[in-house]
Amino acid sequence: MLHYTLLHPEILAALASAGHGARVLIADGNYPLATLSNPAAERVFLNLAPGVLTVAEVLRVLIDAIPIEAAQGMMPDQGPEPPVFRAYREILPDDLKLQAVGRFDFYEAARQSDTALAIATGDQRLYANLLLTIGVVPPENT
Repeated sequence: MLHYTLLHPEILAALASAGHGARVLIADGNYPLATLSNPAAERVFLNLAPGVLTVAEVLRVLIDAIPIEAAQGMMPDQGPEPPVFRAYREILPDDLKLQAVGRFDFYEAARQSDTALAIATGDQRLYANLLLTIGVVPPENT
């Protein structure tokens, strides 16, 4: 039996096969996952019902499982940043800056071959999409 928060078998397998620099897309309920994510990425559908699960809930679990070296949030073409960015900043480590990426640049990044895992959520908040880059696990004796 596993002794940490993440228990989902497909997500665990995808993360175990991904390495440093691989990306993880956590998409809101409006994101076109089938057409705007890497076709070779493992796709996991956690969108059980509207609002269940949210991107922030998935992020909280992933932070316990993988080192994150970069985080990018989808930004609308005009106007202020999405309110959900505040929640992500509260969850992400203090030394990790959330980068705002325009909608179409975000789509392009999520389609790249280094996106190893794409997770669909039921998050109803607009522009709640997040793209994480997996970092390095340092040796234990450093």
